[in-house]
Amino acid sequence: MENTVALENSGDVLFMMLGAVMVFAMHGGFAFLEVGTVRKKNQVNALVKIIADFAFSTVIYFVIGYAVAYGIYFYQSAEVLVGETRGYEMVHFFFLLTFAAAVPAIISGGIAERAKFWTQALAAGIFVAFAYSLFEGMVWGQITFLGQDGSWLANLTGAPFHDYAGSVVVHSMGGWIALTAVYVLGPRIGRWTSDGQSRPIPVSNIPFLALGSWMLCIGWFGFNVMSAATLTGITGLVAMNSLFAMAGGIIFALVVSKNDPGFVHNGALAGLVAICAGSDKVHPLGAFIIGGVAAIIFVKGFTWEQEKLKLDDVLGVWPLHGLAGTWGGIACGIFGSKALGGMGGVSFMAQFIGSLIAIVVALGFGLAVYKTLDSVFGIRLSPEEEAKGSDLTIHKVNAYPEEGTTRF
Repeated sequence: MENTVALENSGDVLFMMLGAVMVFAMHGGFAFLEVGTVRKKNQVNALVKIIADFAFSTVIYFVIGYAVAYGIYFYQSAEVLVGETRGYEMVHFFFLLTFAAAVPAIISGGIAERAKFWTQALAAGIFVAFAYSLFEGMVWGQITFLGQDGSWLANLTGAPFHDYAGSVVVHSMGGWIALTAVYVLGPRIGRWTSDGQSRPIPVSNIPFLALGSWMLCIGWFGFNVMSAATLTGITGLVAMNSLFAMAGGIIFALVVSKNDPGFVHNGALAGLVAICAGSDKVHPLGAFIIGGVAAIIFVKGFTWEQEKLKLDDVLGVWPLHGLAGTWGGIACGIFGSKALGGMGGVSFMAQFIGSLIAIVVALGFGLAVYKTLDSVFGIRLSPEEEAKGSDLTIHKVNAYPEEGTTRF
C-alpha cells in the first residue's frame, strides 16, 4: 500500500514537472513572437526582457505571490518540503509560476520598442506579487470570492466562476494590464504622422514570428491539459478542445485576414487563449467555434485598436489576450451548458460577472502602477534612446553584431 501511494505521488510530481517545463518553453515562444514583430534594433531587448522577467517572477512569486494566492509558504527545511508527497507542492509552484510569469511576458509585447527596462521590471514584479496573485487567489486559491462553491457569486448565479486554465486569470488580466501600459506610454515615434495619418511599422522577421507561434501552440497543451494537476485528473477532452480551438483560430483568421501570415499565426494563439477557461467543459465543436470567434475578435480588434483608437499595441496583446481572454471566460458559460453539448455545471452570469471583475482589477492596478511609476521614475525611453534602439541603449549590443564590424 505504501509503495502504491509513493508511486502515485511520484507520478503526480513527474506529471506536474512535465507540465511546468512545457509552459516554461512557451516563454521562448513569447520571446520569438516579439523578436519577429519588432524592428531589428529592438530584438535583443525582447529576448532579455522575457527571460529576465521570468527570473524576477520566480523570486517574487516564491516570496509573495504564491502565499497571497494560496496561503502556502516554503520556509521549512528541505526534508519537510519533500515530505510524503515527494515535493509535489514545490513542483506545483513551478507549474503555477509559469502562468504568473506569462503576465509580464504578455505586457512586454504591447510596450515593445520604447519602455525603460528597469521600470518595467519593477512594474512586472508588482503585478506578479499582488495584482495577478490576488485575482488568482479569488478563482483558484484561498480567497473564496469567485471560484469556489459557497462564494457570493455561486450563491447568486447557481455556479462559481469557472476558469480551468486561465483565459481570464492569466490572459485577460495580462492583456488588460497591457492596455493601461500602452495608453500611459503613448505610441512609438513615427507610428502616426503629425496630422494623425497611420504609418504602420512592418514586422521584421516573419519566420521568427511563426516560430514563436509554433512554440506557444505546442506548449499550450501543457498549459491546458496539465492544469488537471494530477495524473488521475487528466482528461482527453481538454486536449481535443485545445486542438479544435487552435484549428478554428487558424482557419477563421486565414479567411478574415485574407491570408495575412501575422494574423494567421496569432489567430492560432487567440483560439488557444479563449479555450483555456472552458477546455474541460465544452464539446470539441463548441471549442472550434470559440477559437474561431476569438480569431475574428483579434483580427478586427487589432485593426480597430490601431486605426480607430490609435493605440500602439505592438503585438496586439490587448485584443489577443485581453479581449479574446474575456470572450473565453464568457464563452465557457455558453458552450459549457448541456444544452449545447457541454458538461454543464457552469453559469453564463457567473462567467460574465467574473470576467468583468477581472477587467476592473486589471485596469485599476495597471493604471495605478503605471501612472505612479511614470510620475516617479518615468517609464519611457527618451526620443534619442528610442531612435537609437533599445538594444544599443539598454544592452550595448545589437542583434547582429557582425553588421557593424569591418571585414578583412
